[in-house]
Amino acid sequence: MFFIETIELKGLGNRHYLAGGRSAAVAVDPPRDIDQVLAAAARRGVRITHVVETHLHNDYVSGGLELARVTGAAYLVPEGARVAFRRVPVADGDAIRVDAGLGLRAVATPGHTPHHTAYVLHEDGAPVAAFTGGSLLIGAVGRPDLVEPRLTEGLARAQHASVRRLVDELPDEASVLPTHGFGSFCSSAQTGGDASTIGREKTVNPALTADVESFVARLLAELDDTPAYYVHMAPVNAAGPAPVDLTPPGVADADEIADRLAAGEWVVDLRNRVAFAEGHVAGTYNVEADGKLATYLAWLIPWGRPVTLLAESPEQLAAAQRELVRVGIDRPAAAATGTPREWAAGGAPLASFPRATFRDLAGRGTDGVVVLDVRRDAERAAGHLADSVHIPLHELHGRLAEVPAGTVWVHCASGLRAAVAASLLDAAGRTVVAVDDTFDAAIAADLPLVTP
Repeated sequence: MFFIETIELKGLGNRHYLAGGRSAAVAVDPPRDIDQVLAAAARRGVRITHVVETHLHNDYVSGGLELARVTGAAYLVPEGARVAFRRVPVADGDAIRVDAGLGLRAVATPGHTPHHTAYVLHEDGAPVAAFTGGSLLIGAVGRPDLVEPRLTEGLARAQHASVRRLVDELPDEASVLPTHGFGSFCSSAQTGGDASTIGREKTVNPALTADVESFVARLLAELDDTPAYYVHMAPVNAAGPAPVDLTPPGVADADEIADRLAAGEWVVDLRNRVAFAEGHVAGTYNVEADGKLATYLAWLIPWGRPVTLLAESPEQLAAAQRELVRVGIDRPAAAATGTPREWAAGGAPLASFPRATFRDLAGRGTDGVVVLDVRRDAERAAGHLADSVHIPLHELHGRLAEVPAGTVWVHCASGLRAAVAASLLDAAGRTVVAVDDTFDAAIAADLPLVTP
């Protein structure tokens, strides 16, 4: 009997896997912090003999090289991927023995990247599952535009062909086990469902229900914004990531926090947005630890800028540090745990701003206020508040001067990004109201909308 253990990275919207038999196992697309997959192998009583990558990742730093070093496993990387470290190059059709009666077969599936490779898991020669990386996702495919703009259309066509090849070669009951697609920006669309099979994908996946021209046109038209930090991930993965250091950072007292703020460094409060709005150290930013911390902080911060983390507890700090190393923010410059009163130098008063709903905005009226929409372009195009200003969250820090004068009511689709944006505006000295509400509520509040 074989097993497949799924390990989720909810903050990044990804999964990685450990699959094996009675004594040996293979790790697929592991993240930077490898202790979770090592613990899974220990629980199973198996040795990790192989580590495989489906592609050079654009959305996180891989732990594959370090996992292979620690375990002595063979490190398998698609042969077309240019890397600076020793590895076992994998070509289309290569077979890998994992355990007695259990093996992998490499299937070239270009599209998400030119060298992308899927791995089909065989038990006693029969295909039972496919680790599809960024190729065939649940109800979607991996986006083809992350490598080079000139390659995008060609990769989109290759993605259509690759997905169909997998379907042609695998039985309907085979499980589809992608790396991306659970909120990751590497997915071309938000996926539906938590699990899938080849048979299900035949009925729902656009790559399998549309001809190539229709598929490519739709795929390219629906591509969303790309997190800025993505440009740093593939080069790091190609060079060979260094091991992580998850030891606690140095403790910053109130005076050091003030000095770092004065120096223009980023000081990020990890508490939930309600607590932050009620009271925080002036000049600090708020990115909730329980939200998509790694995605949004890495997207917003000027790359390489020192960051100090403020957390409610050592546990919250440790979890945030773990998320951040996955996207290459290796060591916080400093950190503090406790309350904002403890973090404010010299007993300085805490800053705060109000929260509201769309119904509150409707009752207030939009005359005389600035309504700022920080959703992405594609979300805005589907419908927006009349006379609102639009600056996507990931552009706001560099475009604060474009926000018109007046009290700013800032909203997104759920309240999470609005809270981040409100903290940026508050730190810049603007009077702000954070709309902590779902955008659907704007319709129920009878606010004037512009729709396609």
